[in-house]
Amino acid sequence: MTYATPSHPAASASTPLSQPLYGASFGQAFGRFWRKYATFSGRASRSEFWWWYLAQALVVTAITVFMLIGAFAGATTDPITGRSQPGPLIGVGGILLFLWMLATLIPTLAISWRRLHDANLAGPFWFISVVPGIGAIALLVLYILPSNPAGARFDK
Repeated sequence: MTYATPSHPAASASTPLSQPLYGASFGQAFGRFWRKYATFSGRASRSEFWWWYLAQALVVTAITVFMLIGAFAGATTDPITGRSQPGPLIGVGGILLFLWMLATLIPTLAISWRRLHDANLAGPFWFISVVPGIGAIALLVLYILPSNPAGARFDK
């Protein structure tokens, strides 16, 4: 079954939060992610969704690099046993990473559900990701699906 690609107005700041923002810029998508922190209803356009995942990847990568630098910068080696201990900044990086993941857990799940809604799929399809082996790949395919006008049924 194929669907015609819907024509969407250009991204603008006047698009209400209850509607998906098609053609969103990086900044618009990042801002809307935080303003719709735990909103599971409605829809999220592909641009909103994928710009957020890019932002998430960049932040996690930066914190991981900080942890690696911190691990090697203050590393010490015991002269007797030859054991090395990582620097103290690895713990700071670990705490930062934990706090970031904790702060973004619910809104990331929410934007994922809204993305599924935009493809006219129910949000609980997200649970496909827990199927070992192919679950994450199947969910990725669902995220890539184009917008379906019938997904408006998930709007308020």
